[in-house]
Amino acid sequence: MFVTYQGSVLGLMTWQWRALLLYGVLAGTVTALDRLAGQHWFEVGTLPLGVLGGAIGIFVSFRTNSCYDRWWEGRRLWGQLVNSSRHLATQILHYVDGEAGEVERDIVRRQIGYVHVLRCALRGQDPWADADVQRFVDEPTRTRLRGESNPNHAMLDEQTAAITGLVHAGKLDGFRLQALDRTIATILDVQGGCERIKRTPFPPGYGFLATRLIIAYSVLMPMGTVSDIGWAAVPLTMLICLGFVLINEVGRVLEDPFTMFWPALPLSALATTIEINLRQRLGETGLPGLPKPDARGILM
Repeated sequence: MFVTYQGSVLGLMTWQWRALLLYGVLAGTVTALDRLAGQHWFEVGTLPLGVLGGAIGIFVSFRTNSCYDRWWEGRRLWGQLVNSSRHLATQILHYVDGEAGEVERDIVRRQIGYVHVLRCALRGQDPWADADVQRFVDEPTRTRLRGESNPNHAMLDEQTAAITGLVHAGKLDGFRLQALDRTIATILDVQGGCERIKRTPFPPGYGFLATRLIIAYSVLMPMGTVSDIGWAAVPLTMLICLGFVLINEVGRVLEDPFTMFWPALPLSALATTIEINLRQRLGETGLPGLPKPDARGILM
């Protein structure tokens, strides 16, 4: 995620150089036919261009806004995961009767491992090869979870079993069990929301239609402007179509907020923040530093 944007117009043009080249060739061909070959039969008025340009702007903006809603929902879900993880650690360490023992500490550490496994799952990475997962999920548990269709659900199941064991041991009463159960349910709801976003792609027809409409506009625009501005129709067409395609591309990169691309959510930073917060509650030292943006202003 960009915390501070340090890009440039040249960088944006380089990013979309293929589309920019295509629009330039199409507009240049139309302009050359008019100015060099003396062909004027294809010239059109500016009114159709205004109508089509407005329609394209609305269309690509709708897609971008809809994809941003997916991105923002993902950020809200992870914000809820941060708070629920903190709350679970506080509950389990203070609700039990007597001094918190190994079972309670294991529950907190398992929650840290759960967050790192969820981060890897959403990014399509192998969680069992991840160094952070290996620090908080031991080898026997990793071997057992490899066979699970949903390792995160299995880990929450283990959390519930461990908490229920504390009840059977007389360290938790029924009211506190209900409070802990609601926290686990909230975490599961967060996981389900993230999986829904990840596994439900934005309808691809929107991107397909937007791309084709922009290409058509790159041909029609010089037809309507070449008689008035001549060769200037080429750079003007490239500039306007570049604006359309950039808006469309922003929607595309926001569609999945859990990738490793620069606009994606900073899952690594959020997971590390949860780890730091929960390990501090355990009284541990030697914690990792708080995540900061890199030299490009990107926080992952």
